[in-house]
Amino acid sequence: MLPIQRVLLLLGLITLSFGFLIKEPKQAWGYVPVRSNASMFWWLYYADSPTQNFTKLPLIMWLQGGPGASGCGYGNFEEIGPLDTDLKPRRTTWLQAASVLFVDNPVGTGYSYVNDTLAYATDLSTVTSDMMVLLRKFFSCKTEFQKIPFYIFSESYGGKMAAAIALELHKAIQAGTIKCNFHGVALGDSWISPLDSVLAWGPYLYSTSFLDDKGLKEVTTAAKKILDAMNKREFKLATLLWSKAEDIIEENTNGVNFYNILTHDTTSNTALTSIASETAPFLKLFQRHVQSQNKDKLSDLMNGPIRKKLKIIPDHIKWGGQSKNVFMNMAEDFMKPAIAIVEDLLEANVNVTVYNGQLDLIVSTIGQEAWLRKLKWPKLKKFMAQKWQPLYAQPGSTETAAFHKTYDNLDFFWILKAGHMVPADQGDMALKMVKMVTHQDH
Repeated sequence: MLPIQRVLLLLGLITLSFGFLIKEPKQAWGYVPVRSNASMFWWLYYADSPTQNFTKLPLIMWLQGGPGASGCGYGNFEEIGPLDTDLKPRRTTWLQAASVLFVDNPVGTGYSYVNDTLAYATDLSTVTSDMMVLLRKFFSCKTEFQKIPFYIFSESYGGKMAAAIALELHKAIQAGTIKCNFHGVALGDSWISPLDSVLAWGPYLYSTSFLDDKGLKEVTTAAKKILDAMNKREFKLATLLWSKAEDIIEENTNGVNFYNILTHDTTSNTALTSIASETAPFLKLFQRHVQSQNKDKLSDLMNGPIRKKLKIIPDHIKWGGQSKNVFMNMAEDFMKPAIAIVEDLLEANVNVTVYNGQLDLIVSTIGQEAWLRKLKWPKLKKFMAQKWQPLYAQPGSTETAAFHKTYDNLDFFWILKAGHMVPADQGDMALKMVKMVTHQDH
């Protein structure tokens, strides 16, 4: 390496194709072999606050959804990292309030990879045990973070994974097998109760004028078939029926965007319409909910300049190259609920935050309300009795940006004018929420 290149690397500068240099915050990244044939990639950004050292701010681990969507890619460059996909500084980056650890999980997601097709995770238990290996290694190597308040924030299917990981982490800390200062978990537009989300699709679309009476009847009929399959514990069939229910919604709404009902859906299913096979419905789900996040621009960035910068990605690994296999291998797990895990977290006095975007369809707020009402938590009645408090994204603003309810160790944020990807749609309010959850909002 030439001397000037060495200097730029130490300074954390990234060179853009048009010759400019951008100062990046302090970073670290690496792989952890979580099993003999599976390695997980992590990427840490130290907090970049103008007024406080990173040791005075919390550490947040961000988990993306999918399963198979990359936190190191999408969450980082599309939502909360220091730079956007044009490698320009993000005004609402979470690094203002915390250090952020992105992890590509489950194995095979993003830059993470498996060397054996039998090594993909097929259930939440494997996802969780793999993450425990990574966190044990991370906190033993990065000892400066052992006493810093640690939070897990998540989105979509990442919320289901985050809940299970949070519970296992709590147990590991109590057992003394992991040293870290765990303070809580935040479940964003989370797939905690797939059935409640599916049953809310029809009423939500009807109330927002995307369905007429006939369309509502068709979507409700499709949802009831999923309910029947769930009652019989036929989880793979329920996933297949979920895909068919989405087809019915697309037909009746002229292709409503599942992630934000007020924006255009750019996902195209043309490539799959001619496929007549057992796997076609699952492939459609993958295309809608994972491949749509691996946009060409992001893929080019991750497989080009970012890959060159990181220098440790194996030659045979393409960013996102194994994501379809990640998704397909989890098909049996998709529709299984995680409400009981949230109950266990609350009972264990772990702080739980639920947040949801007003314009999200795939995990609508009324669906989230439905599973919250099912919690067998002794303090639920008192939580439900609390009055919603309006929140404003900026000091002095008079426009309501969110509503918030809290009691004991449970918080719920309704984020207005946001879809499934809350930080991408309402960056200021998302950042304010982070500061509130981590007790920095004064």
